[in-house]
Amino acid sequence: MADRINAILQNENYKIYLAKNEEIEKNREFCHHDLQHFLDVARIAYIINLEKNINIGKDMVYAAALLHDIGRWMQYEKGVPHDEASAKLAADILKVCGFNENEIKEIVAAILMHRKVSVDEESLSYLIYRSDKLSRGCFNCKAILECNWPEEKKNYNIKY
Repeated sequence: MADRINAILQNENYKIYLAKNEEIEKNREFCHHDLQHFLDVARIAYIINLEKNINIGKDMVYAAALLHDIGRWMQYEKGVPHDEASAKLAADILKVCGFNENEIKEIVAAILMHRKVSVDEESLSYLIYRSDKLSRGCFNCKAILECNWPEEKKNYNIKY
């Protein structure tokens, strides 16, 4: 299964999209949408998955996390909401990397929902949403006063 995750990382389009995110955010003061963020989300999501005995496969968690913001550059360049852009780009990458149609459908749904809280706390969508928020180190951010995140979403403390 790890081969599919490494296939995502080695996918040429993935590398291009990741580079586009990094280039467009190189002067951004706020949180970045880069590989470090993707890995933070993956690891936090998998920890929650284990702690709550949700039993979602590690490859599903990592695939969704690695791809959830991959289309962020399209929001800057074309005004396309990044959840929609990321879902579209992810579907093509997932096919090439050996994910089946049901897995792709679930991962794409999680990507589309990663900006909205899911009522199903045992879903991949919830794991990605929650982990995306927990991954942000607002407590150590130099730009916190300028950040447009609502106060109730900011992580002023480490939550575990």
